[in-house]
Amino acid sequence: MNKHVIQEPARNTPIVHETDVLVVGSGPGGLAAAIAAARCGVSVALLERFGCFGGNITVVGVEGFAWYRHEQTIEAGGIGREFEDKAKAMGAAVPESQSLSYELDSEGFKVVADQLVLDAGIHPMLHRHFVAPIMDGNHVIGVIVESKSGREAILAKRIIDATGDADVAHRAGAATIKTPVEEMQAASVMFHLAGVDKAKFMSGVQANPQTYKDWSTGEWVVETDGKEDDMFSPFLGKPFEQAIKEGVIPAHLNTIGGTWGAVHDSGEMTYMNLIHLAECDGTDPDSLTKFEIEGRRQAMHAIEALKAFTPGCTDARLRNFGMSIGIRDTRKIDAIYNLKEKDVRNEARFDDTIGIYPEFIDGYGVLIIPTTGRYMHIPYRCMLPKDVGNLVVAGRAIGGDKIAHAATRNMACCAVVGQGAGVASAISIQDGCALNDVEIKKVQQKLISQGVRIH
Repeated sequence: MNKHVIQEPARNTPIVHETDVLVVGSGPGGLAAAIAAARCGVSVALLERFGCFGGNITVVGVEGFAWYRHEQTIEAGGIGREFEDKAKAMGAAVPESQSLSYELDSEGFKVVADQLVLDAGIHPMLHRHFVAPIMDGNHVIGVIVESKSGREAILAKRIIDATGDADVAHRAGAATIKTPVEEMQAASVMFHLAGVDKAKFMSGVQANPQTYKDWSTGEWVVETDGKEDDMFSPFLGKPFEQAIKEGVIPAHLNTIGGTWGAVHDSGEMTYMNLIHLAECDGTDPDSLTKFEIEGRRQAMHAIEALKAFTPGCTDARLRNFGMSIGIRDTRKIDAIYNLKEKDVRNEARFDDTIGIYPEFIDGYGVLIIPTTGRYMHIPYRCMLPKDVGNLVVAGRAIGGDKIAHAATRNMACCAVVGQGAGVASAISIQDGCALNDVEIKKVQQKLISQGVRIH
């Protein structure tokens, strides 16, 4: 017997559901993909390992969906904008502190997402964890899941991989590119506060306003194109520098610092994006375990610093953490076309565009805010893995280099990509053609009819 492996017996796995389109993962990309496909008239199932839809918004607590938006920003609209509009209508959004967008309430958006899924006629499948693809040659025809009910199979004509980490594509044998762990964008444990005196806190902000150039402090050097440098940013850095200087928090925690989202009259301060965890590998459960624990520990240090050195925070306390650590960077597919830095910096144009995205880059030490009306096209080809059929990828795992990823990983872009993936999947079924052979003009026409700007 090999002491390092267990030989499992063969088993019969029950098929619990069959559908036209199966979306694996329900973050902004997967949720948009499922809604878009369902609105095309095909049957859709939405698979999610947690107990709610929304991914980064609800599970991680990243409430700033479109925090880049300014007066001159040009966007795709579509289902991503619908997320904001629906949340506002259902009382689950407040004005965002640094932009013309609305911050989505991470708890309230769970109900918003439920309503969007049910209204679209999508078959919801929460509490099931993707385990493996079901293959017919090099075509994905379904997935194996595990749940409280045991091991189950779901069959589908088209599968959309919206796992964020290209899990389905990777396990189906598609070529993927994983950022070396020492180069990955830092992970974050998000948290929210209660007990903040809003009037005192905002007076402190007004007395000492921070800008994006203040991001280049301590451990960070952030490249801008200059126009961002004097723009207001809800940045918190000085309380943590002071806390280290006075021994309130350990000296080695000099990466604590970042932004807050909104301060409510009730005393809640939400979307605290202060904890940055380098070398966290989102595809390694041991790494995730280590950094979930470390992130919560650092957050409690951050709260002590805020209480000691930030106006209005004397009585602040932890309200809640996100349910899971936030991962920015792991695997990407090696797509038929991989987006390049020059594409996201220079307003790339593509014949197979499925939507646009403003010139917004946030990651790898680059911050470009879209205030000048510049935008790029997103090509359909960057969602298509090589050598694997019936599968399209939505969300942050689309093909691209590092700086391209710093743009397309953002949630609003994931929603644009997801809507394109959902429409393309539906049309490929209706026309009886492979995803690689879908008529792009039909996809574009349908996206336009769904309210998407593609040019």
